[in-house]
Amino acid sequence: MRDWHKKVHPLRVAFQFVVITVCRYLPSLKLKNFLYRCLGMKVGRNVSMGIMAMVDIFFPQFVSIGANSVIGYNSTLLAHEFLVEEFRVGSIEIGANVLIGANTTVLPGVKIGDGAQVGAGSLVNKDIPPGALAYGVPARVR
Repeated sequence: MRDWHKKVHPLRVAFQFVVITVCRYLPSLKLKNFLYRCLGMKVGRNVSMGIMAMVDIFFPQFVSIGANSVIGYNSTLLAHEFLVEEFRVGSIEIGANVLIGANTTVLPGVKIGDGAQVGAGSLVNKDIPPGALAYGVPARVR
């Protein structure tokens, strides 16, 4: 999509990119969560975002993570998709006490219920109910 800059100002994207890139390497969870909240994300208490976890640089404000949740190393939370003929935006809602394994990608418009677990290396493209275990590409409830 050539006109992405009509959805979000390029300077805002640049600022968010810098903050999110710094957060990817910060060892301090309190500082990391504070900075994410400054970008408009809803981050609950005691959330643990692993090193190299990546949040959408265009729309971080569409990401919500419940209390006591863990996002694994190098996971990606995408609130937008650029496709050949369309542009999609959707919120990501991660409930409380959720575990997302390392190297997992969560796509726009997904809700992961409280207490759910997502296996490492999964691609989450659909909602996951509370308390469920899901894994695979695409992630399926097992």
